[in-house]
Formats: sequence, structure tokens, C-alpha cells
Amino acid sequence: MSGNNCTAVTEFILLGLTDDPNLCVILFIIFLGVYAVTLIGNLTIIILIRKSSQLHTPMYLFLSHLAFVDTAYSSSVTPVMLRNFLADKTSIPLGGCVAQMFCGAIFGTTECFLLAVMAYDRYVAICSPLLYSTNMSTKVCSLLLIASYLCGFVTAWIFIGCLLNQSFCGPNEINHFFCDYSPVLKLSSYKDDFATIFPAASSGSIIMITVLIIIISYVYILFSVLRISSTEGRSKAFSTCTSHLTAVILFYGTLTFIYVMPKSSYSTDENKVVSVFYIVMIPMLNPLIYSLRNNEVKGALRKMMSRKQLFS
Repeated sequence: MSGNNCTAVTEFILLGLTDDPNLCVILFIIFLGVYAVTLIGNLTIIILIRKSSQLHTPMYLFLSHLAFVDTAYSSSVTPVMLRNFLADKTSIPLGGCVAQMFCGAIFGTTECFLLAVMAYDRYVAICSPLLYSTNMSTKVCSLLLIASYLCGFVTAWIFIGCLLNQSFCGPNEINHFFCDYSPVLKLSSYKDDFATIFPAASSGSIIMITVLIIIISYVYILFSVLRISSTEGRSKAFSTCTSHLTAVILFYGTLTFIYVMPKSSYSTDENKVVSVFYIVMIPMLNPLIYSLRNNEVKGALRKMMSRKQLFS
């Protein structure tokens, strides 16, 4: 990662969200609370799905993996961000920066594919209910999960492979609160168009493919629901999709802003704010969205709580 005539950078300095000491204290308290809710909410979802037999279905299997990915995604960034609020200077070794970027790429990509898989699951459940157990068998669900994680690993290696070919021997201050690809690449001594274009094309392709799967699934779902004669039947069919649609809109809305819109159309500070939302806030919101709007999850939670009270 260094050229022949320069001293290689061994660590980077994260400039963080703000350098205002008073604001840092306020943000530390806020995001510490957000991270605590993220961990509690997602771990509760995972435990609830494992312990409750009525939730042992493909939809909740995918939801448990989404909760795991959200937890890992947030945990790869939030602790470093919290440390940044309390320290005058937050340094991160080169290996730690690469690891953080690798984790972000894996879990960010995997979440895209999991949301697409969950849309396909809803399509099969609503449009082909009689074939649901066949089309979404244990083997099929396992293959879909493996493919989602595998795509995450491949994407992460693309990002890291392009980055490791760069030379870093100049400034080492990253104008961000974590090691994101674009801010780190700006510090490279050698400007390589391939390292800029290829990862961006890869990210864009992933977003386009997964969004297309989601859109096609919901177009078929919409036509199927409109054919249902009873209002109650339509309402029930739509209710199984609203939580997923809310999560999709929140996640892809912010992701598109970061990775698809032209970089000249927004500032670095806006980039930071949007990054906070999709890396820190959305992992907290997802378990709330899926629990507050899902009667089966709420029912399973009540059963588990009453069982604990019974044995206490």
C-alpha cells in the first residue's frame, strides 16, 4: 500500500462528526442510547424467533438474519464513533480501518440481498400460497441465505482489493466518523480511476438488482391482493408487507443518497448525516418496525414474558 519513494501510512485519524466539545457530549449520550436500543431490540428479535415455535417460518428466519446483520453492521462503526466523541483525537490503525470497511461492505451488501429475499418470500406467500412450503423449503431458504452472505463477501473483497492497490503516504486524516471507502480513497497518493469506478459500479449494480427484485415482487403482490374480493382479506395481505416496505424505503432511500447520487450534489457534512442514519439509526428502527407492526411478534413476546413471570 505504499509507493517506492514514500513512507507508508500506518494509521488514520478520524475527524468525526463535530469538533464542538459540548455537542460531542450530547451526541455521545444520544448515540449511546441508540446503540443500547439497537443491541437490545435486535437480540430480542433473534432470541424471540429462536424460542417461539410459531415464528419458525421462512419469513421470521430471514428477519432473524436481518437482525443479526443490523447488529453486526452497527457494531462495526458505532463503538468507534462513540470513542471519537470522548477523545481529542481518534486514531485507527490501518488494519483496523480495513477491517471496519470490510465489515461494512459485507453487512451492508448482505442487508440489501436479505431485503430482496424477504420481498420474494412475501411474493411466494401471497401469490402462490399452496406452493409456499415447497418453494420456500428449508433447502431453498438456506441457499438464499448463503447467496446473500456470499454476495456480501464478494463485494467486500472488491472494495478492499481496490483499496489495497493504492499508495497512502500523504495526509492521514479521514473526514468522516468511520473508514468509509470514498473518504479513505481521497487520501491515496495515486489516483486510479478503476478504484473509483469499479466499486461504485458494483454498489450501483447491487442496489439496482435488489431493488428490481423488490419492485417486481411487489407488483405481483399488488395484482394478487387487488384480486381478493374481501376488504378484510386485502388488509391482512397488505399487513404482512407494510413492515418490510417501511424498512426497504428507509434503507434504500439513504443508501441511494450515498452511493448513487453524484458526489457533487451534496456536501461531506450531508454525507456524514445520512451515513449516521443508515448505519446507526436504521439498525435501531428495524426491530421496532417489525415488532410494533407485527401481531405475531407481539404475541410471541407476550407469551415469552408471561412464561418468565410464571417461573420467576
